[in-house]
Amino acid sequence: MGAPIADWLGRRYAMTTECGIFIIGVIVQITSTHVWQQFAVGRFISGLGVGALSAAVPMYQAETAPPQIRGTLTATYQLFITFGILVAYCISIGARSIAQSGSWRTVVGIGILWALILGIGILFMPESPRWLAAHGRMEEAQTSLAVTRGIPASEADKHNFLRREAEGIKQNVEYEKHTKGGWVDCFKPKDKILYRTLLGMSLQSLQQLTGANYFFYYGATVFLSVGLSDPYVTQIILGTVNFVCTFGGMYVMERFGRRRPLICGGVWQSAWLFVFASAGTAVDPVTHVGIGKLMIVAACLFILGYAMTWGPGVWILIGETFPTRTRAKQASLSTAGNWMWNFLIAFFTPFIGSAIGFKYGYVFASCNLLGAVVVYFFLYESSDLTLEEVNMMYTDPTCKPWASRQWAPSGYSSRRDLIEKDRSDDSNNIEDAQVQNITDGAV
Repeated sequence: MGAPIADWLGRRYAMTTECGIFIIGVIVQITSTHVWQQFAVGRFISGLGVGALSAAVPMYQAETAPPQIRGTLTATYQLFITFGILVAYCISIGARSIAQSGSWRTVVGIGILWALILGIGILFMPESPRWLAAHGRMEEAQTSLAVTRGIPASEADKHNFLRREAEGIKQNVEYEKHTKGGWVDCFKPKDKILYRTLLGMSLQSLQQLTGANYFFYYGATVFLSVGLSDPYVTQIILGTVNFVCTFGGMYVMERFGRRRPLICGGVWQSAWLFVFASAGTAVDPVTHVGIGKLMIVAACLFILGYAMTWGPGVWILIGETFPTRTRAKQASLSTAGNWMWNFLIAFFTPFIGSAIGFKYGYVFASCNLLGAVVVYFFLYESSDLTLEEVNMMYTDPTCKPWASRQWAPSGYSSRRDLIEKDRSDDSNNIEDAQVQNITDGAV
């Protein structure tokens, strides 16, 4: 649903529409009284909105952001997810004393506020330059590029790096005019489209299989079983760790690229899940306070690693891995994989947890190691490249994932040479603008 809306209406209006769908779903939920089916239908409708938004938002961020800070800006999507989780915990603990149904209606209904902020606020932002270019509005696309980089639209032609990016977008659009971009095309092997579709779906699925939502969804139950009298407090602690550490993730994913943090994060998360599962399996945490505390520390350190790597990292990659003609559809397919595993984990965790207890942590620990392996052998390093250059890298038969950090487009000796050239062009343009301003003032 998210892909055709984003391709038809544009990224901004798609997000506004999807926020409207979410609000309708929330209204259906909070107006339910005695019929649970009405609440379920409301959840389904709001889920359609959230699912579509989870593809549209990081896609818009990646298409709009300068390549030098694309990772940081796209990671803000995950940052505000963690902020929302923390706020939800705080509202829940504050609303649990409200009498009767007012407790859950407050928690559900306040979601309308956030949807209004996004749905209205995005209308004041420029449209995606890639979407504009794909629809034959190249002049508007160049203006959008300039505005999102803090450059007056009248000065867009004076900046070399801006002209280079606009030309790259134009050439890419011209090339893609001769190729289709339907759903079937997402599964064709040419230009590694199928490869990237499966990679995106795998990464999104593995993000869920890290086990983060095991703690976020069932943390209160988990920590009640280790002897805590008020497990909601621990939920707030985990939510705070998740939110604060995501700031670190924004730096890590920009400073160290995409591959290294995901590989290291997978190993780190796996290690602490092994500690969590082993401690809970070896000794009853209810009767041994020290073991219970160890498990809480292990959970917090797991969340620390997740918030700095796999949490923001996967959403960054979903926005920058796919070509323009199929980006919306491939992002939707990838996000569908995320939500499918989100549902499966939420649904089956109570049954699995009651059957094998804390040994469940071993399952997630193994999945984290699998994630690190998948990243090493299949993911290309896309930091510091424009989206068009990322597409060129994936279609270069001589480039291998484990050596992709050294890849650079034609005309550059290395990725570092590309970065230095962009910085030099930017500095020269700033100096030229300052000189021009002085000249204009003198005249």
